[in-house]
Amino acid sequence: MRTIAGRDPRTGRPIEVTIEDGRISSIRDGDETETAWLSAGLVDLQINGYAGCDLNAEGLTPETVVELTRRVLATGVTTFLATLISAPEKRIVEVLAAIAEARSRDSVAEHMVAGVHMEGPHLSGQDGSRGAHSREFLRPPSLEEFDRWQASSGGLVKMVTVSPHFSEAPPYIAGLRARGVHVSIGHTHCSAEEIRAAAAAGAELSTHLGNGLADPLPRHPNLIWAQLAEDRLTAMLIADGHHLPDDTLTVMLRAKGLERSILVSDAVALAGMPPGRYRAAVGGDVELSADGSLGLAGTRFLAGATKPLKSGVAQVMRVMGTPLWDALRLATANPGRFVGGRGILRVGADADLFRFHIGGSGELDVESTMIQGQEEQSLVG
Repeated sequence: MRTIAGRDPRTGRPIEVTIEDGRISSIRDGDETETAWLSAGLVDLQINGYAGCDLNAEGLTPETVVELTRRVLATGVTTFLATLISAPEKRIVEVLAAIAEARSRDSVAEHMVAGVHMEGPHLSGQDGSRGAHSREFLRPPSLEEFDRWQASSGGLVKMVTVSPHFSEAPPYIAGLRARGVHVSIGHTHCSAEEIRAAAAAGAELSTHLGNGLADPLPRHPNLIWAQLAEDRLTAMLIADGHHLPDDTLTVMLRAKGLERSILVSDAVALAGMPPGRYRAAVGGDVELSADGSLGLAGTRFLAGATKPLKSGVAQVMRVMGTPLWDALRLATANPGRFVGGRGILRVGADADLFRFHIGGSGELDVESTMIQGQEEQSLVG
């Protein structure tokens, strides 16, 4: 049994959390002198890589997956979906097998990697809409292919992003939902009618809404408005200051409301690297600017993000004046609904927690992170 203290972001009051057998056994009033905040760990539904670890690189090893969990853990994330982009089926199956092997070898990886988010390969082939995905790897949806993914990974795929423009999309979406898999709309040039048909078939989310689109779009109608207006869809948003301008982020959060909004990082392996031109698994030739934006070299199109999820929480607070508790919900309980109810600070929940202070710049400065009651330092190695 152990105890960890901090201030509850929901009430602002100091609390002491008692942990037994990896779960929260009690929450009681704490010491008024406590200054650090204590929250459920962050839940990120879209991580491609981080700090040099790349899930989409050739020859992914289980060791890289395990190392990625430790590097992500240092940012306050305790649960995430390993995100894979469009690739040939053989390569997808190999990567899925490596992730499954990592989870079988390492208990922390097993707990943190709640599944895989397949962002493709059933996406639009149009420039802009396809983003950093190689056109040669894009193809229509196939439940037979999906079942082979699951066979290679022991059922690890928990979310699939698909473009509804395919005629096969509605039955494919329905088939995934029947298998217990979440479906998100993204990287598409589809019509409003196709969006509504996808939602009717069971699609529940929009992948990085406002990105992975044709440039330019018509003022109206367009598929951003159609997704904002569709109450069956929860919007996943990248709040890094690059993917969505401040006013766009504000309007999207207001239109969807806090309950139907989720923050994701869409982090890639180049996060934390110095500015320059790189050859990346996601996007090929990319340019990392001094301001942290990452784009396809020589174009206006983005190629992933380089800021951790905690920066998105801080961005929402800065841009909208959102209270800490509400901003955190976008990165804890809301995404947690799609990974088995993670991201909640309550008795009986896993003791996946992080302590932090809010720095002078408004960023969340992580002091410590724990998985099932074990602190980050004890989980390294």
